[in-house]
Amino acid sequence: MTIDLRSDTVTQPTDGMRRAMAAAEVGDDVYGEDPSVRALEEYGAGLLGHEAALFVPSGTMGNFCALRANAEFGTEVLADAEAHVVTYELGGLAVLGGVQTRTLTGLALDLDPAVIAEQIRPGARTWPTRPRPAPVSHSMVATSVVAVEDTWARGGGRILPVERLERLRAITDAAEVVLHCDGARLWNAAVGLGVEPSQLGQLFGTLSVCLSKGLGAPVGSLVVGDAAPVARARVWRKRLGGGMRQAGVLAAAGLYALRHHLDRLADDHRRAAALAAVLADAAPGCVEPKHVDTNMIFLRVDDATTFLARAREQGVLVGASGPREVRLLTHLDVDDADIRAAGDVLARLLAG
Repeated sequence: MTIDLRSDTVTQPTDGMRRAMAAAEVGDDVYGEDPSVRALEEYGAGLLGHEAALFVPSGTMGNFCALRANAEFGTEVLADAEAHVVTYELGGLAVLGGVQTRTLTGLALDLDPAVIAEQIRPGARTWPTRPRPAPVSHSMVATSVVAVEDTWARGGGRILPVERLERLRAITDAAEVVLHCDGARLWNAAVGLGVEPSQLGQLFGTLSVCLSKGLGAPVGSLVVGDAAPVARARVWRKRLGGGMRQAGVLAAAGLYALRHHLDRLADDHRRAAALAAVLADAAPGCVEPKHVDTNMIFLRVDDATTFLARAREQGVLVGASGPREVRLLTHLDVDDADIRAAGDVLARLLAG
């Protein structure tokens, strides 16, 4: 058997999820007539403490639609230098949306919020037409959105502290810009903190949350926020070709995941912590277990390509996140026995 730890996106729909998909009531979602899509959107919005939600095919589309709904043409999104929206989304905001990103190293966890506040450039306009203060320079791009990622993938699945998010929300409110969350794994953050998702969701003006990472749905994300930005996001979904027809068969999987797979994320966190401890014992310094907040483990190795090949030969699939860094994710398709078996293989490779 192969134990696949490359990502929490490799999961297969459970039997219960497949039954929900097969039984889904459907209609034409472009006309707003798919009852299963509407049920997912209403449930997801309520779960995160917001008015509305929009079902989209992917997290990349979700981030784009949410950010473009808040950022006018010719403005900027301020984000961490290692943010997913900067690193892994092929520059879509600039290429397709006419919006640039500007990065600050440490924005996610380390940079003093007061410094972030100083970096917000005035001069954009809020939606739809209310004027903002004049720009400090007619050559300077105005900031429309500050984007954070929770959990932070390239930071090892770290959870952003609630107090930091509250401070950032106060800063963005004062500057009249939007605080957006790339919440691909926000569910993991809520479970890791032991809080309701709404406690985190209400800290943001908009969110994009995944159903296919961790929760096990085969496809889909939600853009969540107040009714007005979600309505604008719906327009952008259509422009990008994301309007779907009888999408209820997909939405039913997402709704099942939200209803049945949230609490079990704690099992993924427990297994990741156990695996990290085993690997740290085998090769001290390869990982810091206290930084494994959720279901992601990053290992320091001599050569990631060689490590991946040797692990694959012994039935364990892992991913490379750099020339000397390996990424492992636990998920609902790996159980305790799989983690023990993977730990044995990886520990031997690290020790050897």
